[in-house]
Amino acid sequence: MKNFFKIFVLLLLIILIYLRISIYPQLDLISGFSAKSVASGHFLDNRTIQTIEQGDNDIDKVNWATNEIDDLEKFATSTVYGLKERKAIYHEGLGATLINDDFDVSKPYETPKRTKLNNNLPYPFGNLEPKDTLFSNIDYQKLQKTIDNAFDKKGEKNKRTRSIVVLYKGKLIAEKYDDGFTKDSRILGWSMTKSVTGTLFGILQHQHKFDILKPAPIASWQKDERAIITTNDLLHMNSGLEWEENYSKICDATKMLFQATDMGEVQLQKPAKFPPNLHWNYSSGTTNLLSKILRNQFKTHQEYLDFWYASLIDKIGMNSMVIETDMAGNYVGSSYGWATTRDWAKFGQLYLQKGNWNGEQLFDTNWTNYVATPTNTSNGQYGAQFWLNSGGRFPDVPKDMYFASGYQGQMVAIIPTKDLVIVRMGLKEDPEFDFNGLLGGIVGSLGK
Repeated sequence: MKNFFKIFVLLLLIILIYLRISIYPQLDLISGFSAKSVASGHFLDNRTIQTIEQGDNDIDKVNWATNEIDDLEKFATSTVYGLKERKAIYHEGLGATLINDDFDVSKPYETPKRTKLNNNLPYPFGNLEPKDTLFSNIDYQKLQKTIDNAFDKKGEKNKRTRSIVVLYKGKLIAEKYDDGFTKDSRILGWSMTKSVTGTLFGILQHQHKFDILKPAPIASWQKDERAIITTNDLLHMNSGLEWEENYSKICDATKMLFQATDMGEVQLQKPAKFPPNLHWNYSSGTTNLLSKILRNQFKTHQEYLDFWYASLIDKIGMNSMVIETDMAGNYVGSSYGWATTRDWAKFGQLYLQKGNWNGEQLFDTNWTNYVATPTNTSNGQYGAQFWLNSGGRFPDVPKDMYFASGYQGQMVAIIPTKDLVIVRMGLKEDPEFDFNGLLGGIVGSLGK
């Protein structure tokens, strides 16, 4: 009996040590993810806490969290079995921000000035309802079947598509939403926000206010081997800087998103592991560093906040979009862009039209070629803050397709040779969700 008790105590001790070493450090990230998700989903899209927990937060380990919402003070809190409470606060115009215990919730903050597109044009070039348009070359039955097949049947949770919008020749030809979602639902694009952030450099360059080929304007890098890293290298994820992006564990990316005060500072502090343009490495830290570089192009924080909307987002009528900020007040350009599916499609249409929107050129026409040209060492997968199909990742889709892509299968696909934009928002990604079947089926429905 004594031996049994000793073995039991030893096993219990081993379990406790394992939990302390491997699980406990994750609790801060788990409750942080949950609090941020609940605050954003509730205050930006009016989702109930039950909807968020059963949809957005039904992820392994994240579903351990217990969540509460304070509608009066506009914040959400989360704990994991009563441990590691995290809080996310909501500010109108800035979305939800995950904060730490040192954050001063009473300090004043600035919000971006917004303008609403009011040109009396139908969607997508204005905010009026789209006009019905029939194309003789489209097999509408095949198109609808392809889209229907991307959604779960009632009671299933396999494909988890939330919405699909298809634009062809600048016209809305198909649109569908899952239960609980409509054309007015804001949906988080996750890393599709990177493509928005990158576009702002194209706009600045078009305005002759920035040169992406020059060394990145970071003073602390001028003293070491990082001095030769250009903004072009950063846009291509080819800077050679140290970075780990693995969401199955505690890594640079998770610590940045759920613990850092200034997210752009995290990548900025990393050493160079390789010379630039020789080692492609996907990095959300790099995009948040780009957001920080953008901040430094303006004299005031207000100008920085306004620029994203005045030069791009509100300019093309993406009036539902909100880019959320970190504790330092900078946009989380890597991950936190919310918009309706229709508005995400407007972003794709802008690229399909090579930067021209209702007669105004927002970025140079060759910028589209720039973002869609494969980055050195990426094996044809990546351009400049956009993913590519040039390597044939999706075999039934034209190779000129390039796309904004986000966690859990968010996609804005731009296919120039077909004059086509396809947006899919959901909670499953490739290979669990058949993107080749969806994209290929839509392309196939257009005929020759």
